[in-house]
Amino acid sequence: MPVCSIPMRPATLLFLAFVLVPPIEIGLFIVVGSRIGLGPTMAIVLLTAVLGATLVSRQGRGVLASIQAEFAAGQFPARSLAHGAMILVAGALLVTPGFLTDVVGFSLLSPQIREVLRRWGVRRWANRVTVL
Repeated sequence: MPVCSIPMRPATLLFLAFVLVPPIEIGLFIVVGSRIGLGPTMAIVLLTAVLGATLVSRQGRGVLASIQAEFAAGQFPARSLAHGAMILVAGALLVTPGFLTDVVGFSLLSPQIREVLRRWGVRRWANRVTVL
């Protein structure tokens, strides 16, 4: 059973993300800042950006090596390219200040979550585009 019965185009989803995410992040900053203070809140934001950039760099190099090995073996690295794209998105989310974006970004660094999303994307788009 689909989670959302209304089909949404990618442009609509992006628009909603750009409209909804900033107020949610501002609200989270206010809540967290009022509970733990400005200094610790800023430290968490900086720490997650540095940690996220480090993890993205490490995982990105691993996926790049996998892509190169698959090309060298004469295979098209579709799975590795999908994982690489999700790692790139994770990096963008992790260097963006915010708690919600950090949760989504760190989630995308999990190979298991990336694989579930990749499989969902293949099922969703298999009849709409040519999947290699």
